[in-house]
Amino acid sequence: MAKQASSGKLIIDYPWTKTKEEIAALYRVDEGIGLSEDQLPAEESKPLWKLILEQFDDLLVKILLAAACISFVLALFEEHKEEDSLVATFVEPLVIILILIANAAVSVWQERNAESAIEALKEYEPEIAQVIRQSRSGHIQQIKARDLVPGDIVEVAVGDKVPADIRITTIYSTTLRVDQSLLTGESVSVINHTDPILDLRAVNQDKKNILFSGTNIAAGKCRRIVIGTGLNTEI
Repeated sequence: MAKQASSGKLIIDYPWTKTKEEIAALYRVDEGIGLSEDQLPAEESKPLWKLILEQFDDLLVKILLAAACISFVLALFEEHKEEDSLVATFVEPLVIILILIANAAVSVWQERNAESAIEALKEYEPEIAQVIRQSRSGHIQQIKARDLVPGDIVEVAVGDKVPADIRITTIYSTTLRVDQSLLTGESVSVINHTDPILDLRAVNQDKKNILFSGTNIAAGKCRRIVIGTGLNTEI
């Protein structure tokens, strides 16, 4: 089965359990000529003001804001002693507002840290990918790895860094070995193959027909179909 992500990308469920023919059929792609041009624009980071506004787009926060407004109005029309200070008069709404501001500040800080972590992970991604697309009549062309989309046909060889999560379709060498210690922690390179793995609960170490973004080809050469890019990769 396959589903459409909010970004418009097709996401295949359990791709390691499917044959290479099934994967190609789901993406409607011919391994020999590749996809037609369908490059996706790079996602821009959200501006600070938008991040702040998003923190107040929550039902509980809206209820607290309404409570602060009601508390402010009640305090405004309530009789007070002459010796009461302005802060003492409006202490309840002020406390609520300060809590909401502190909550928004912490949330924005966490989101900024998450964006920084994602940017740091991009250092493990290659800059260039060898891809086959219909615009070049099935010939290999070089494009920026960030422009890959699910369904693209790409080739990798010894020394290359894998540009996306991919399902192996054809191996052109006797063996294909991959160093995936970055993802799985394995100390030695693993042998990969094209056969489907009929285990829905397979962990990454068992998915021998999948190459993961950021890992390195230790030996061999293969052709494969992109199944995950950007935030839709295992790394």
